Amino acid sequence: MEPMTYYGAKELAASFRTVRSNTLKIANDIPEDKYSFRPAEGTRTVGELLAHIAFGSKFNEQIQFVEKRSSLDGFDFMTFMGGVMAEGAKPRTKAEIIALLTSQGEDFANKMGALSEDFLAEIVTMPQGMQPPSRSRFDMLTSVKEHEMHHRGQLMLIERMLGITPHLTAEMQARMAAMQAQAASAQK
Repeated sequence: MEPMTYYGAKELAASFRTVRSNTLKIANDIPEDKYSFRPAEGTRTVGELLAHIAFGSKFNEQIQFVEKRSSLDGFDFMTFMGGVMAEGAKPRTKAEIIALLTSQGEDFANKMGALSEDFLAEIVTMPQGMQPPSRSRFDMLTSVKEHEMHHRGQLMLIERMLGITPHLTAEMQARMAAMQAQAASAQK
């Protein structure tokens, strides 16, 4: 009998799609003329950050789906990531970045959703001296979502700097106002 978990490939893919959907809402909410906004010296612009997010799955795609590595020993991380970073640094319009976020995100979610529990449970050993010394494929794939959420938090702060109320905040404020109105109506 196959082991049963409550959070497998389909849930991982659905969760990633939710995260990407929220990133896309932010990307759409920020005007194109603000894609060149850089919040501080040494940071990425809005457009650069969104492109970075779009390519955030490439390392795991290479390790998990292309090479299906069980060890990262010998993987040329610097060369691989140099290529990913060069691709992410290409100038793009807002529409191109949104299309990239959409296509890259859906492709990655589809690949994750098709994985077996056995594959997700496999262990990948890290190069000598790295901590932890090994990780499950599930943990490594989850890190893509965590990485995007980290940068999405940055984007939400940038929205505030640009005078934009983040959509998640606006939605929560609307729910609170509706509950207050309902409570006030019930008291009458």
